[in-house]
Amino acid sequence: MTRKDRTEGIYSRREVLDESERRQYCQLQLKELLSYAYRYSEDVKKRFDRAQFNVDKFRILNDLKHIPIIKKKELIFLQSMGPRLGGLLTKDLGELQRVFLSPGPIFDPEDRSEDYWGWTEGFYAAGFRSGDLAQITFNYHLAPAGLMFEEPLRNLSCAVVPAGPGNTNSQIEIMQKLRVTGYVGTPSYLMHLAQKAEEAGLSLRKDLFLEVAFVTGEKFSEKMRSTLEKKFDCIMRQGYGTADVGCIGYECFHKSGLHLSNRAYVEICHPDTGIPLKDGEVGEIVVTAFNRTYPLIRLATGDLGYLDRTPCACGRTSPRLGGIVGRVDTTARIKGMFVYPHQVEQVMARFEEVKRWQIEVTNPGGIDEMILSIEAGQFNQEDELLHLFREKIKLRPILKVLAPGTLPPQIRPIEDKRTWD
Repeated sequence: MTRKDRTEGIYSRREVLDESERRQYCQLQLKELLSYAYRYSEDVKKRFDRAQFNVDKFRILNDLKHIPIIKKKELIFLQSMGPRLGGLLTKDLGELQRVFLSPGPIFDPEDRSEDYWGWTEGFYAAGFRSGDLAQITFNYHLAPAGLMFEEPLRNLSCAVVPAGPGNTNSQIEIMQKLRVTGYVGTPSYLMHLAQKAEEAGLSLRKDLFLEVAFVTGEKFSEKMRSTLEKKFDCIMRQGYGTADVGCIGYECFHKSGLHLSNRAYVEICHPDTGIPLKDGEVGEIVVTAFNRTYPLIRLATGDLGYLDRTPCACGRTSPRLGGIVGRVDTTARIKGMFVYPHQVEQVMARFEEVKRWQIEVTNPGGIDEMILSIEAGQFNQEDELLHLFREKIKLRPILKVLAPGTLPPQIRPIEDKRTWD
């Protein structure tokens, strides 16, 4: 299959709606969603009533700004407020297909509808086609990513190797022996696989057969893309979404930004006021997925970006996110997992000897590295701390034990020092 075969075509008619049609489509979807959510979600009803928002008066997209936004980290508290995840759901938990758990902790419900997470059009745009064998290196345990990305591949008639993370030597052996054509995971883990395969004496172009890679969960620099595409002689495209709402955007062949998914309405808002900004202005990405089961209306992701409406050569007419340019808060996404300062503090509170702590994130060679520095006098519980950290945060840091007073007086709990050339 040539690169042209992999990248031509449109998956869904909605990808080529003109501006007027798209506006009408979004208005209709939002109108139905708001009415349904107000009727069946206790949390939505409370929010709308407090804001004196009348769903019957919703007419145009701009009316959405009268609904207060929900910050992603508010879900941690809201979900604990009663049945149906604090009233956020419109049906009972037993009527769902699965319930996952992400760092926070935040529960991520999955309904039984087809393409619930909405990634199929993104995988098609990336170049996955019928007959591909794709190796998924995201976690299949509790976190949703593994199964979330398996469904769109099944929709496209691809086969899947549910590899999960880690076991690098086995991953390389699988890729070689099964002639795996597709990769799904973080860009840094593919870089790690490349380095280990080359150290083992393999030629990435001759001994492996990768043709297309879909990456997400981390910032993806053009330098890393160029390096990996040349090493493997493959197509690499990225997607953007969260475990709460699923797919938000994805790249096409032309790499001109992230086409917004047709399953959601996206606003770029002022981080403090929630008021929508003009196209091209940087603000917080606020998403309303057309999801009646879990109607997270105006969910603020904590990511900063901007919208670009210039035409794309691929023919898709949706607006595009010009890029993810930073974070609003101190939360960091490391190796595809969100790390919250309050969760780290809960782990550190178990150890009386730890007086202060700080996490520093770097990415030498394009691979995320997390260093946990703790101030402690006598400390001999390293193994216990690392085990608990991995259990709660889902990641294992490099631990540095420092003498009391070593860290600066005023520090950010998570210091992100990653660079992307």
